[in-house]
Amino acid sequence: MSIKRVGIVGSGIMGSGIAEAAAKNGHEVVLRSRHQETADATLASLEKSLAKQVERGRLSEEDRNAALSRVTVTSDLGELAECDLVIESIVEDLAVKKHLFNELDRICAEHTIIATNTSTLPVVELAMETGRPDKVCGVHFFNPAPVMTLVEIVRPLTASDETVEAAKGFAEACGKNAVVVKDQAGFIVNALLFPYLNNAVRLLESGVATKEDIDEAMKGGCGFPMGPFALLDLVGLDTSLAILDALYDEFRDPNYSAVPLLRRMVTAELLGRKSGRGFYDYHR
Repeated sequence: MSIKRVGIVGSGIMGSGIAEAAAKNGHEVVLRSRHQETADATLASLEKSLAKQVERGRLSEEDRNAALSRVTVTSDLGELAECDLVIESIVEDLAVKKHLFNELDRICAEHTIIATNTSTLPVVELAMETGRPDKVCGVHFFNPAPVMTLVEIVRPLTASDETVEAAKGFAEACGKNAVVVKDQAGFIVNALLFPYLNNAVRLLESGVATKEDIDEAMKGGCGFPMGPFALLDLVGLDTSLAILDALYDEFRDPNYSAVPLLRRMVTAELLGRKSGRGFYDYHR
């Protein structure tokens, strides 16, 4: 099926980023937030992002205007009814997502594919909350969605080939490289990335080196664009902990068992960039 109209539930960093990527590449976008004020603020933020791209010569004025004309924001879930694809990008809480998928199943047209942007949670459990499990899959964009080139298309046991191909086609139409992965905690990237990040915290907790020196070592020694602690702060320590807990619950591998320092920092609400302080201080 051809995906022309895309609904996005969630106006956070990921939701707004997916909206920008889709609108810039010719899709009509309906972005839904729980409150109209938040929805309007997200649209204003999108306008600002596109304006910066015009200033820097990365986007023409004509393309900016065209992208903005394709975006509608709303607080009404019913506005997503006629979308070809709806992508959920809300809090990483399975119970909350299940409730949303049940609602979307009742609201959306029969042909609508309902997808999740989850980075770790089991997609099949969301699929089974609907009467259309064959039309549910994962479409996992990475942060920041307009810039990062990878999208993981997650195939639960229930998804049809048509659904997976349509989701992959949408990601590719957004200019992304799409890889198909089975519905297993962490998929590809997070299953490999988070043991590394967890072990970096373990090195710090053990006093092997300072966070600054560990970050510098991984940039200089491995050619990574940022070190593990800067990356943890960018992802969010709460999100990182949730991913590690989900991985450990599924595999019981000690590499996925969150280091106590990480858990204590989340308890102290030292969450990284989003809270202004994590492993580094962003108030300065």
